[in-house]
Amino acid sequence: MRDGEQTPGVALKTEEKVWIARKLDELGVDIIEAGSAITSEGEREAIRAVSAEGLDAEICSYCRIMQQDVDFALECDVDSIHLVAPVSDLHISVKLKKDRAALKEMALSAVEYAKDHGLIVELSGEDASRADLDFLKDLYKAGVEVGADRVCFCDTVGLLVPERTTEIFKDLSSSIDVPVAVHCHNDFGLAVSNTVAALNAGAREAHMTVNGIGERAGNASLEEVVMVLEWLYKRDTGIKTNELYKVSRLVSRLTGLAIAPNKSLVGGNAFTHEAGLHVNGLLADPSTYEPITPESIGRERQIVLGKHAGKSSVTLALKEQGLDVNNSQLNEIVSRVKELGDHGKRVTDADLQTIAETVLDIYQESKVKLEDFTVVSGNRVTPTASVRLTVDGKEVVEAAIGDGPVDAAFEGIRKAVSGVADIHLEEYHVDSITGGTDALVEVLVKLSKDGKMVTSRGARTDIIMASVEAVINGINQLIQD
Repeated sequence: MRDGEQTPGVALKTEEKVWIARKLDELGVDIIEAGSAITSEGEREAIRAVSAEGLDAEICSYCRIMQQDVDFALECDVDSIHLVAPVSDLHISVKLKKDRAALKEMALSAVEYAKDHGLIVELSGEDASRADLDFLKDLYKAGVEVGADRVCFCDTVGLLVPERTTEIFKDLSSSIDVPVAVHCHNDFGLAVSNTVAALNAGAREAHMTVNGIGERAGNASLEEVVMVLEWLYKRDTGIKTNELYKVSRLVSRLTGLAIAPNKSLVGGNAFTHEAGLHVNGLLADPSTYEPITPESIGRERQIVLGKHAGKSSVTLALKEQGLDVNNSQLNEIVSRVKELGDHGKRVTDADLQTIAETVLDIYQESKVKLEDFTVVSGNRVTPTASVRLTVDGKEVVEAAIGDGPVDAAFEGIRKAVSGVADIHLEEYHVDSITGGTDALVEVLVKLSKDGKMVTSRGARTDIIMASVEAVINGINQLIQD
């Protein structure tokens, strides 16, 4: 929680830290770094609250190699400290303005002080990936001699690559007598890869954050490392993986950090499918296009519709809405779904329901069928519509003017069907199913004939086409024998 909260713009309240800590503990996390006690009284209050929860996890505070930091951590009743010593020559000279010998003396003194006061100590090398490895090992060994319980190698600015990580951790784990931990940042997108490489090379602890949040490009992602180990390396992490998604959503909500849709495992698109070929494969066997089951991480599969949708995905979505269609109806629904998708829209459940209901009405026995229509309108042009219909098997062509393009289209249709019925438009209503100028538009019309009244609908991205569709559909209902 400490490094995760260092994400720019994130500041958790005490109760929020406690909430996250509880969930991490339930998840099976072994050590929770609750914060940095030196930061402020508010931070200390939060760390104390986490410590007071009586969790199974070890509660830790970040500390610099200074007695003052250790004293503040002791005030918070933590179990351990993450004691961080700058170890690269760059950090030692620029940040501390000291030399290696002075740095080593400060680090060992802080370890001894913390151990004398009953704390578990993890001695950490900051910017270790740019440090002299022999100096680093010497510091670690000296720290262990004065009581350090664990040591940690920090790739502070994300410069490691997996091959080098493997070399380093094979060396460290074979030469250091206490558990070696890895702490990776994601500046080059390699935090997870380097963390996994370190664990496979002998590291026994890994520092991670939920959703990979943290300073700059973030830290190694807890959910990604865990699932890579569990599924790809068949290693038991002790983490309740089916709770990972819930924790991910909680952290996202409390920190205000949205998860990218394409983020692995917990992103909105991770188990969402649109392409028809993929959906067809999924229906036969989910493993065709899913490397793990969504349930294993606490998620559900989603099928969405858009321009890549095929008959399989549309059929599945229709069945979920309790709608059965024949092949011709399905073809028309798929065509309209793709039309919406071509406008850059994801077709929602409401969109699909409106499209399907409209198509199911249109594909009833029809005496009047629309073959073609044209509307002309503009600032200095009287709105004019020409329509070509098939009425009782005969082609009829009519033209009309109106107060607007929709009115002109209706007048043309009314004239074309006057031989079989005298139709009156009683009400006209337009709704946008979803937001945006390219939204699916639903037009509802109320038509009457000889005292009989019906309501019908049309659904298109084009308001004029939706209006014509609604009117034709209503006319067919009115003139049914």
